[in-house]
Amino acid sequence: MTVSKPLPRAMLIDMDDTILSAYGRPEIAWNTIAKEFADELAPLPPELVATTVLAFARNFWANAEAAWRMKLAEARHLTVKGGFAALAAAGHRALPDDLAVRLADRFTAYREEEMFVFPGAHEAIDRFKTLGIKLALVTNGAADMQRAKVERFELAHRFDHIQIEGEHGFGKPEERAYLHAMEALGVTPADTWMIGDNLEWEVVTPQRLGIYAIWIDVHGDGLPEGSTVRPDRIIRSLTELVPDRR
Repeated sequence: MTVSKPLPRAMLIDMDDTILSAYGRPEIAWNTIAKEFADELAPLPPELVATTVLAFARNFWANAEAAWRMKLAEARHLTVKGGFAALAAAGHRALPDDLAVRLADRFTAYREEEMFVFPGAHEAIDRFKTLGIKLALVTNGAADMQRAKVERFELAHRFDHIQIEGEHGFGKPEERAYLHAMEALGVTPADTWMIGDNLEWEVVTPQRLGIYAIWIDVHGDGLPEGSTVRPDRIIRSLTELVPDRR
């Protein structure tokens, strides 16, 4: 049972897969796109291509340098090519690089098309603001791409401080990302909650700084098996933090 905790003076809130449904469930997206390209992938089953590309992509992002977050489209080209290479190494048909690029670009476009604000997220943020809580949007990624989301999904006026990695030159989990946001709001770690879907970015480093760290588990998957990370609270929606939700 979650122990009730008074709302803080400030909240640092992640954007992708916290406010927006953005990059969660990549297996669904890759399978959808692979089926669109089924004729060009034949005789390889689309499901096999999707599974192999996703496995390569997950390994890539688990080890990628932060700079790749500024070059998302290029990174996707590399991961699809890597997946194709893995298929060829396993004895399957060699798929051409131009097909990899087109599949990757279609994946990027599909993700943009399917993006949406989670139900109740705008209303929750607006409620926090009316309660006098200082709000900072703290998001990683390229300046143009992330700023476009901020505008498209009407987030700019909802926050006292917008902090995009590509605009500031640093991002989570660098400590200065959180320190800078708190300085902009004029608060201390003891005054602040961090809310987001990434255990390292939104829990591990914030807790080390003394920030109350809330992990948003939108799909209810639970903590990964063997995880030693212990969020201060786990929620599935920002609406759970709104008082008097009845």
